[in-house]
Amino acid sequence: MSEQLNETLHFAKNWQQQLAAVFSNIDDLCRYLHLSRNDLPVSMAAAKSFPLRVPLSFAACMQKGDPHDPLLRQVLPVKEELLAFPGFSNDPVGDLPSATLTGVLHKYHGRVLFINTGSCAINCRYCFRRSFPYADLQLSKQAENDGIRYIEENPDISEVILSGGDPLLLSDARFAKLLQQLSTIKHLKRIRIHSRLPIVLPARITDEFISALTESTKPIVLIVHCNHANEINPRVIAACQRLRRNGITLFNQSVLLQGVNDNVAALCELSEQLFSNGVIPYYLHLLDKATGTGHFDVSEAAAIALIKQVQAALPGYLVPKLVKEQAGAVSKLTVF
Repeated sequence: MSEQLNETLHFAKNWQQQLAAVFSNIDDLCRYLHLSRNDLPVSMAAAKSFPLRVPLSFAACMQKGDPHDPLLRQVLPVKEELLAFPGFSNDPVGDLPSATLTGVLHKYHGRVLFINTGSCAINCRYCFRRSFPYADLQLSKQAENDGIRYIEENPDISEVILSGGDPLLLSDARFAKLLQQLSTIKHLKRIRIHSRLPIVLPARITDEFISALTESTKPIVLIVHCNHANEINPRVIAACQRLRRNGITLFNQSVLLQGVNDNVAALCELSEQLFSNGVIPYYLHLLDKATGTGHFDVSEAAAIALIKQVQAALPGYLVPKLVKEQAGAVSKLTVF
């Protein structure tokens, strides 16, 4: 049986089966990509600290035989993660001081971030919550009910942001129930969802999930997370177009990553591909300075120079805002 046919059969499985069959071993991923571990600066110590986790649907977008593939760089545990960089910490954006209740982060006026799960479909090596103490949070049904009560009791909250982990890893039934509960809160104007799954595991966009979204009485905004145009394959396109057809507003946020998208051509192609498929380029984030991620950092000056070149090459609506998050600030800070 050919490798291509194996992939086709794998993709035919439901999203839960695809999620369970991810790459979690460096050697398995190397074999799939026709690479030798000797070609790569891999680190078992880094993998032990923050495990490798890559869905086949994402790995299939990588260029086989290329040790410098920009998608591979996002997920491969490497020796540079063990280096100490000045100014990097385990809580770079100040999440922990803003945790008013289990699962609820209230940092900004008018909106709260609601964490329902600590799980992700993919472990991105640049993740700013890679050291977040999910194990110390209950993230239980009771905690979820407490979070909803907190939102109900604070009428100045107009927007709830479902985050994690990845909120799309909730079951369809639990996700639908959560949206129903939030929809009954009169002072909420909209529900925002932040998820990597439409990009890395597009099979997650099921009929049941679409129904949960369309049955909400509150407007839904879905922020996907895509860093490179190579992440956008026919399955991703189909998932995004399906969401758009059902009235879901789609934006994208990226992280500026050294060796991944830190050049004008990559950023321009990403914006073009996103917009062509109904996703509005929204934010380009400077790296959140989480421990273990310093090798991805692009300086603010270099980032500004890049986005100016993107601005010169594209119409304004295709140019994402260059932003950074600063602990204690009242909002994200626009850099350019």
